[in-house]
Amino acid sequence: MPQLGETVTEGTITKWHKQVGDTVAEDEVLFEVSTDKVDSEVPSPVSGTVTEILVPEGETVSVGSKLAVIGAPGDAPSPNGATTAEASADLAPTAKGGEPETNEAVSPEQARAMASEERLASEASEEKGTAAEAKTEPLGAAAGTAGLPEPAAGAAGAVGGRRGQGLASSQAPTPGAAKPPLGGPARPGARPADQRPPSAPSQAGPSRLLSPVVRRLIAEHGLDPAQIVGSGAGGRVTRDDVLAAISRQGPDGNGAGALPAGATGLAGSADLAELPAGAQAPKVTSSTPTPQAGERDTVLPFTNIRRRTAEHMVRSKQTSAHTMVAVEVDYSVVEKARLPERERFKAANGFSLTYLPFIARAVVDALAEWPHLNSSVGEDELIVHGDVNLGIAVDLDFEGLLVPVVHRAEEKRLVALAREMADLASRARSKRLTMDDISGGTFTLTNAGGFGTFLTVPVINQPQVAILSTDGVRKRPVAVEMPDGPDGIVVHPVGNLVMSWDHRAVDGAYAAAFLAKVRDLLQTRDWSAEF
Repeated sequence: MPQLGETVTEGTITKWHKQVGDTVAEDEVLFEVSTDKVDSEVPSPVSGTVTEILVPEGETVSVGSKLAVIGAPGDAPSPNGATTAEASADLAPTAKGGEPETNEAVSPEQARAMASEERLASEASEEKGTAAEAKTEPLGAAAGTAGLPEPAAGAAGAVGGRRGQGLASSQAPTPGAAKPPLGGPARPGARPADQRPPSAPSQAGPSRLLSPVVRRLIAEHGLDPAQIVGSGAGGRVTRDDVLAAISRQGPDGNGAGALPAGATGLAGSADLAELPAGAQAPKVTSSTPTPQAGERDTVLPFTNIRRRTAEHMVRSKQTSAHTMVAVEVDYSVVEKARLPERERFKAANGFSLTYLPFIARAVVDALAEWPHLNSSVGEDELIVHGDVNLGIAVDLDFEGLLVPVVHRAEEKRLVALAREMADLASRARSKRLTMDDISGGTFTLTNAGGFGTFLTVPVINQPQVAILSTDGVRKRPVAVEMPDGPDGIVVHPVGNLVMSWDHRAVDGAYAAAFLAKVRDLLQTRDWSAEF
């Protein structure tokens, strides 16, 4: 599973474009994956033949997990692997390393469950904050306590370990070593089924596939996963399902300090233990009843991007001390430069020149003077970024939002910014963004002005500390100082800029000074020099 963003920890395989035995070329689309950042088509890193597919469609796995095996052109499917994860559970080599044989004592359903259990036990030994830690630490203690034994050799499951992500990897089995039959003797270093932690419960089908985060929450709060109804794909238990169960425990249960349903810590973060100091979510003592649909109501299940957006927004509100500041901007100076160039610009570039690139250019220049708004809050520190990587929120036909990034925007002038922003928006809507396109943002712009909005208060895009909303521009009467002295009333294009910012990072005077600088640049710069 590739890293599809700095804070992305897992992804759901939504479609395989190639099957076992198919030939794939380098950079040809191999599969589609959905994360909390983006739905992406992932190209093959090499040319060859697909010999194994280890993760079926609909399953969610962690970054670094092994998804498939691509052999040399013309290679046959792996005899000990299988064409799908389900098939690999039905076959096992003999204890003496002989040819694969069907384990007739185990039904396909049991085999799938045992394969899932094996994989989950492997992941549990890799991840910090597993149930083993929960047993040795008091409730609420930070995950990742030192002293947890290293995973034993041969503990890697069918999906494979992590690679290159700075996380502990399962040790690979010795080349040529044979696996015991499913249901046979335990492997060296592996715990018997009855000694596995509660974070790796016995599986009963796809609804019991639990992500590392879900297992950790279940273990920390002493929940029974069999009693949690899953709302994910195929009945999979999600973080929201577990958090809802925790909140229902009430003030006398283990969930006394639990988060409400939908609350999951830092945006893009994998678990609640990663909340920075001082940023813990508030405690609640009661839960809100879940609304039920009536006879005349229509139920629309959340799409993946809708669900991920909801989670991201809730986490952001719990993480940052949201505050807002707004200014009114007179765009008459911008209009004097924009109108004469409008037709020529569209003919040369294929898209219209709007106010947004002018605002982006002003924001980038203002951040050079007020850099603390181009930052992230760390542990008891403010990390001020050297590059201005400008995120541009893009609406996907009212189905969700993506935020592609203009990297090193401080090196680009108006026309270059306009071209790159238009290109990113086009590729976002056609699902052609790459991993780099959605990674590394340090400040975000969101534009609702096309709908004539008056004042929009956006939610901060974590782990950034500020987001600027551009609202509708309308012609309004404006009081100006006339050349002959007295004030007069004229009609100018006017609109609001609204910024949400994290009060942990800066104070009101700093945020207001930055926004005043953006306004002054828009109202006084000679924009005709940009063309």
